Amino acid sequence: MKIGFGCDHGGFELKKQVLKYLQDKGYECIDYGIYENQSVDYPDYAKIVAKAVLNKEVDKGILFCGTGIGISIAANKIKGIRCANLSDTYSASKCVEHNNCNMISLGGRTVGVEIAFEIVDRFLSAKFEGDRHERRINKLMSFENEI
Repeated sequence: MKIGFGCDHGGFELKKQVLKYLQDKGYECIDYGIYENQSVDYPDYAKIVAKAVLNKEVDKGILFCGTGIGISIAANKIKGIRCANLSDTYSASKCVEHNNCNMISLGGRTVGVEIAFEIVDRFLSAKFEGDRHERRINKLMSFENEI
């Protein structure tokens, strides 16, 4: 599985640690930036990783900012993206099983390293359950074409 990463300055340190963790586990990881701790605008990096997911350059995306909130909102503005801002392992599984999320975000200032490792493990190992959830996802995604 190939994973795309993106962050702003608030998520930079956590991104580095999670990226290394997943590389050490054998995942192919593509880092779309930032590469040094500098102040940047998180929407730019959310868009880059979201496009990589949609273009199938990567299978899933993981984003980081200070809280994970802003960067997840930015990613969810991209048609076809379902990005969950996570801080617990239960939601990390359910966001895929029930919502078929293709991206997640984590807060560099709100999520500890060890829990971040557990969250990404659960996100990457979860499988979409389909069935009634598929019907709901289809309704959700149809909203993008209504307005």
